[in-house]
Amino acid sequence: MTGIKELQTLLANVDPVLDERSFFFCTFPELNNDDICRLNPIGFFHEKEGLTLIITKQQAVDSHINYESVYSLISLNVHSSLDAVGLTAAFSAKLAEKNISANVVAAYYHDHIFVPEEKATQALMAIHELQ
Repeated sequence: MTGIKELQTLLANVDPVLDERSFFFCTFPELNNDDICRLNPIGFFHEKEGLTLIITKQQAVDSHINYESVYSLISLNVHSSLDAVGLTAAFSAKLAEKNISANVVAAYYHDHIFVPEEKATQALMAIHELQ
């Protein structure tokens, strides 16, 4: 099934869902595959400064990893195409209007937005306004 490209269709069907877990972004200059598997990240990205992992707050606590900010995850259940234009801009603008930071991960089927945990409910309501 091909993802949706048309912005109005995406916005009408955005269907945001708040994950019940709390997340943390951490970085390591080097990490071996065993450590990555042990931390079981929901996502990771290689940057020139190191490897960024997105792990649950509980994984960070259990692994004695310090963290600064805790995030909630809102997943958009609409199947957006990676070639869609304007979806990220639309929800980013709406969240910025409400003074909510957004860290976005676009995966193959869905967009995922990490927002400060204390603003998760407000962010979810803001995204619903796009519909």
